[in-house]
Amino acid sequence: MQFFTYKGVLDFMRFKWICLALSTFLVFGSLVSIFTKGLNFGLDFTGGTVIELEFQQPADLAAVRGRLSDAGFGDAQVQFFGNSKEVMIRIAPRQGVEQKQIGEQIVAAANQAAESPVTVRKVDVVGAAVGDELKENGFLAVFAALIGILIYVAARFEWRFSVGAVASLVHDVTITVGLFSVTGMEFDLNVLAAILALIGYSINDTIVVYDRIRETFRKLRDATTDHAVNEAITTTLSRTTMTSFTTALTLIVLFFIGGAMLHGFAAALLFGIAIGTYSSIFVASALAVVMGASREDLMPTVVEKEGADLP
Repeated sequence: MQFFTYKGVLDFMRFKWICLALSTFLVFGSLVSIFTKGLNFGLDFTGGTVIELEFQQPADLAAVRGRLSDAGFGDAQVQFFGNSKEVMIRIAPRQGVEQKQIGEQIVAAANQAAESPVTVRKVDVVGAAVGDELKENGFLAVFAALIGILIYVAARFEWRFSVGAVASLVHDVTITVGLFSVTGMEFDLNVLAAILALIGYSINDTIVVYDRIRETFRKLRDATTDHAVNEAITTTLSRTTMTSFTTALTLIVLFFIGGAMLHGFAAALLFGIAIGTYSSIFVASALAVVMGASREDLMPTVVEKEGADLP
């Protein structure tokens, strides 16, 4: 289904140098923020205590936060979990204090904010060593995904397109992580899962564009590389924009009413989809063109049959 029609081919490659310069600036700025300011890692990575409580009546989160603050836990994260009677409390690790004692103090403070005694459903303690291991394994998973995609695109297309695809993924991941560094939003396992999902979403857009570029090269045999790429992107633009728009609608709902647990996940994917759609057009394709990709690079090799030159 075609939702947008165009009178001619849109000249995307006209802006390739401007967009590549902008992307370079954004990636560099993100890296500076990541290595200087750092990330606000969640308890999944830093360790701490997670307590799930069940109230007999709908809980007053403001009252719970106030009681916890009075007890010395002003940094506690308090949110609904499941429904308005179930509350999750997350506490960062305390030096020199046993986790069991922390749990008892939190339950006592929560009881003061409730009209009737609360029920402790679960208490999870994440140690610092476990958090460091999760952090290391998580970023290794991102690195492995990028290497796997590099091998896949190199086998399916040509090395220039492979470099362009992986560069666009690194671009998307770096700028998205940079957003969390600049804004100070919590970076937890949910956000890391969103980063991995973003890699798959972004490479899917890039592969669609690359396939259409190959088809356009075969159809327009006398077209220049810039014109063929512009033609391919223009014909896929309707599909790309509608896919991104409908996905963004779902993520906007998750962002605003999905609760605190999904806030970072939705924010990462919402921003990542926008930057990924941009990079599929102005980074992956533009880099391939700048590195000298041509029609011959995407055409299948003609194998001459034995004896074909004989009369």
